[in-house]
Amino acid sequence: MAVATLLAMALPAAAESPSQKANALLSGLIETNDPGLAVLVAQNGKILFEKCYGLADREHHVPAIPQTTFRIGSIGKQFTASAILKLQEKGKLSVNDKLSKYFPDFPRGDEITLRHLLTHTSGIHSYTEKDGFIEGVTSAVKPDDLIKSFKNDPYDFDPGKKWHYNNSGYFLLGRIVETVSGESYGDFLQKNFFQALGMTNTGVYRAHLGLPHEALGYSLKEEVFTNAVNWDMSWAGGAGTLYSTVEDLFRWNDGLFTGRVLGAASLKAAFTPVKMFENQLNSDSGYGFGWFINRHRGLREISHAGGLNGFQSDLLCVPDEKFTVTVLANASPGRTNAIPQLLAQKLVDIFLADKLAPLPTVNTNVSLKSYDALTGQYGPVVAEVNLTISRRGTRLFCQSSDGQPEAEIFPKSDTEFFSKTGAQITFVKDSHGKVVKMIVRSDSDLEAPRLNDVVEEK
Repeated sequence: MAVATLLAMALPAAAESPSQKANALLSGLIETNDPGLAVLVAQNGKILFEKCYGLADREHHVPAIPQTTFRIGSIGKQFTASAILKLQEKGKLSVNDKLSKYFPDFPRGDEITLRHLLTHTSGIHSYTEKDGFIEGVTSAVKPDDLIKSFKNDPYDFDPGKKWHYNNSGYFLLGRIVETVSGESYGDFLQKNFFQALGMTNTGVYRAHLGLPHEALGYSLKEEVFTNAVNWDMSWAGGAGTLYSTVEDLFRWNDGLFTGRVLGAASLKAAFTPVKMFENQLNSDSGYGFGWFINRHRGLREISHAGGLNGFQSDLLCVPDEKFTVTVLANASPGRTNAIPQLLAQKLVDIFLADKLAPLPTVNTNVSLKSYDALTGQYGPVVAEVNLTISRRGTRLFCQSSDGQPEAEIFPKSDTEFFSKTGAQITFVKDSHGKVVKMIVRSDSDLEAPRLNDVVEEK
């Protein structure tokens, strides 16, 4: 991901309305014959802006339209979490249940609760991080075989001690939904969520479904788009096996935040960030049950992005403003100025401009010695993109390794910085006071461990 785009991307020139500003931002991003981009903005249950750009199918020159279905990847985690909470509401399980209740032979299963799985704090090794994982995803896998492939891996950390994004946990949760409900994962979601909300273009993706408006996935390499690695989505399960449209995801958010999906107690639990060392200073930001919770210039945002080969997505809500943004793309990697997470945040800035808090005041008391403690290389943020923090005189800059323009960042304190576009950067220190990673806050938290130091640029 081109995080420098988040730091440096400016809003379009002044236009007569937010919709015109949005179109000005988006219309130049997709070139002729590029894969597509579908965008929807809504507030108070009404669509304010909806437009599609580019192609759903490049070979047959089929344009993306609002009914185009995209694989949404990890946006699906909120559906898995909602299924668990729905079963809890029905008295069929508890988020405090031990994993061993459902998988008796899972190593250390009596130390892990469903809450750990929901919040990425189990310590189970994520199967998508295993060497050679991507080489097998084009062929079908049986769920129990996939679980066997990772259940005996060493734990990354003791359960509950750290936070690390983990697809293994959500794959297990998807299987638990099936075990407890006695239904397939897809059938449970259809009966409990999709049918009631009118989400007729959402479901579990399978090859040869014959979807009438399906987007095909592409990847950009050396400025050329080619067909992406085509996952058999049996590898995703409860971690991200769904397809959907911008309109269906709007219906989902509208139903969710108006209380038609889950009860108030379930929503409160889902939107409460798990308390970890990393978010002690910003305890209202972090990860809940299937959602990232964050603040952007005073606005509370609840969101999740998704990504797999050929597809990127972002679904964001500003609940206090009853505001939703959905951005779906069928290219990953794609053009660095067309990343759904970054675009969703810019659309918040456009449509809620009068609700945004002013940018923080620059703290002029931060010393150059404090700057030098931060300089270095961090990464990867995502894929193979690293960030370099460097000092030139009395100024501090952030540069990504994918060639995006560098951006100056400004201090609020000796560990908290911001850009002029509102991006927030927090540098995290260990118990000895050494900076060990940085967190870039957009519509979710992107973490990058520190790799090495750099000296001041002359």
